[in-house]
This record gives sequence, structure tokens and C-alpha cells, in this order.
Amino acid sequence: MRALVKIVITGASVIVLLQLARPSIQSGPNTAEIEAPQQVRQILNRDCYSCHSNKTRLSWFDQIVPGYWLVRHDIVTAREHLNFSTLGSQPAAVQMGKLYESVNMMQLGAMPPRKFLALHPDVSVTPQDLAVIKNYLAPWSSDSRIKAVSSPPIEQVPFQANLALVAKEMNGLAFDPDVEDWKPISFTDRGDNNSMRMILGNEIAVKAAQSGNVSPWPDGARLAKIAWQRVAADDGLIHPGKFVQVELMVKNAHLYKGTDGWGWGRWRGTALTHYGSNSHFVRECTSCHLPMRGNDSIYTLPITSAKSRRNEVLNYKAAALPRAMPYQPLDWRAITMYIDPVHHTMATLYGNDVAAKAVRNHAVNSIAKAYPPGAVLVLITWVQREDPHWFGGRIPDVPESVEFVQSNAPGSPSEYKLYKNFEKGEHKVPAEVAMKRTEFITSLAPAWLP
Repeated sequence: MRALVKIVITGASVIVLLQLARPSIQSGPNTAEIEAPQQVRQILNRDCYSCHSNKTRLSWFDQIVPGYWLVRHDIVTAREHLNFSTLGSQPAAVQMGKLYESVNMMQLGAMPPRKFLALHPDVSVTPQDLAVIKNYLAPWSSDSRIKAVSSPPIEQVPFQANLALVAKEMNGLAFDPDVEDWKPISFTDRGDNNSMRMILGNEIAVKAAQSGNVSPWPDGARLAKIAWQRVAADDGLIHPGKFVQVELMVKNAHLYKGTDGWGWGRWRGTALTHYGSNSHFVRECTSCHLPMRGNDSIYTLPITSAKSRRNEVLNYKAAALPRAMPYQPLDWRAITMYIDPVHHTMATLYGNDVAAKAVRNHAVNSIAKAYPPGAVLVLITWVQREDPHWFGGRIPDVPESVEFVQSNAPGSPSEYKLYKNFEKGEHKVPAEVAMKRTEFITSLAPAWLP
């Protein structure tokens, strides 16, 4: 009995002494809060500020060591990634970007963390709360503003730098100069940051997507997300404008065990300057992709005819092209893309090897040079749908039409074919319509890849 009493007393003494080992959690005023309506700020204050601000609110049980240590670690880490008390000092675009990321974290269940929510149910984000923030963000309202100041798409200038000499990221990840030979896996239209993106994959990644072997992706798979600014043209369409960046993900479950099995990198601007100022930039990548850990950290839904037992892993609806076509272009290289904001469609121009080689050699532009004989272009137009993984994004849904243009020998007209009602095969059109569509498709300016 005495031994038990001694143990209890000793244990209680240790717990009391541990309370003295309390590294502080710095607090302070909200010096520059996010610029948003009061209703939005009230939601953030109630549900997010306890960790993501300088004004920490701890429950009584959060104060007890060793639980206090865990809470402090979570708060310090949370502030490092996002601090609403100081976010207002950042440019408006950065503020909006962080707010979009917060919405996606909340709607995908990554924030607030489940373990935190279990002990603090009062910070639960309701569907009504999310609706308030989403209505404020209104990602697609910018389309009307773009159209009001529309201008012709810029004839893009190919990169002049030697891709083999692009500097490594600060974590040691090298830029892959073979990225311009990779093939498309999917495309996204991003209203949250006014960009449009191609997601490309190397041969291993493409084969994995085609077979549905993406849970997880195999070692050696490489994914590149290439982004351009959205620019509206006089034709009413939104085209790729100024090049923004290339983001690279390299799968190696052993080598990158500490960063969710992926190597991460980002290179910005035509100079392809690495994004990170030190190796810690990877925390930003893994934090952003945290909600998709159950999907091997990948937001993208590959366009593939393969199917999965799980929902929203593969985009097989977008791959439902008619089989009776002269070519199946989904494994060809992508030349450019555009968005029709009125009809809510998005289109990608694919090219066979002859066409892709001409583009890569800069032998094609929309002003002076044409595709050589043997080049085949395929324009696939999809109905858009909301990206289930990212609020503010849209992705391809069911295909609406497929158009083929084949260049013949000099002096011979190009051949045009249209597939619209897929069950009835080729859709015949008048000669003048075929000529106009051929002119339109062949005049689309390539979106130059690095």
C-alpha cells in the first residue's frame, strides 16, 4: 500500500514539475488582418484564429503539460503556414490565394484537424459558413472583368534558356529538361488565380494513368503542372497568355519518404527561377496537398478510360471519345488550350508527332508559318465541371465535339472532320463551315512549353 502511495505521489510530483517546462506561445495584436467583409472575418475569427492568428485561445485542458507541448507545436506550425493576424500586409492576390486554400482545406476535411475538432467542437465549420466565404470569393466573376478589357492573345515567345542549365530547387530537385516531350494527363481552368494549366506526365506517369494505377502512383512517375495567365481575346475565348510557372512532382516513396513520397519543385517566369529561398519551401507544398494524402497527395484527376472503385480519382467521363474516329488523340502531345466562358466549355488542341515536332522546332505560329504536310491536329471540346478537389477550379467533363484537321501536300486543301453526335459517327458540315473551322484551328497560337 505504501509503495502505491509513493508511486502516486511521485507521479503527481513529476506532473507538477512538468508544468514548469512551458515554452511560451507568443501572442500579440492583429496588426494586419485579412481584407474581407465583416461576416467572413467573423467566421475566420471563430473557427481559425485559435491556431492561425496571434490571439491564441486555449481551453483549460490545453494548458496541461504534456498536451500543452502538442498544442504549442500545432499553433507554431499553423502560424508559420498562415497567420490571419498579419496576412493583410500581403498583396491582395496573396490574401485571396490563402483564403481559397483555406476553403479547400475546410471543405475537404483537412481543417480544422479531426483530432483538434474532437476536443474543440465549437470551431466546426458549417456548410453555411463555407457558403458565405465562397460567395465572397466568387472565382468566376473575374471572367466578366477580363472580357471587358479583352485583347488579342499574345504571340508567345519560346524560351531561350538552355533547359539543361536551369538551376536546381533549394531542396536539390533538378528541373527536368525532357518536360516538353511529356504528354498531357489533364487540364484545369483556375478562376481563383486567373490561370489555366496543363498537367503533363512522363512515360511512367502516362502509363499509370492509362491503367488507373495511381493509388499510389509508381516510383519514377513525374508530373508537371504548367501555368499561364488567362487572357481574353476578341473572339470571346480565353487563351493562354503570359507564362507563369512550372511545378514538378517526382515520385520516389523511399527517397522522399519525409515529404509524402514526392520530390517537389517550382520554377517561375521565363527565366525559370527556382521558387524556394531555402529547402523549407517544401513545407508549403506538402501543407497545400495535405487534404489529398488519401489520394497519394495528387489533386489532378487524370483523363483516362480506366475506372476506379473510388470516386473522383480518375476522370473517365472526359475520355469517352467515339471509337470510330480516324485517330485516338488522348496520348498525343498538347499544343494549346482555350476556354469558352459563355458556353462553359474548355478545349485542347492535340497534335500528332509531325505537328508536335513542328511546334517544338518553332516552325509554327499563328501569323506566318503553317503546319507541314502529314501534320494532324485534333481539337477536343469538353463541357466543364467544377473541380471536386479544388474550389475555384474547373476541369473537363463529357466531350462535346472532336474536330480533325490534316495537312496535305502544298496546293492541296486540308481535310476536316467533325464528330459531334458520337453515336452517329462523323458529322457532315458544309464546305464553308469546314473551311472556317480549319482556319480557326490552324491559327491557334501554340502555348509554348519550357
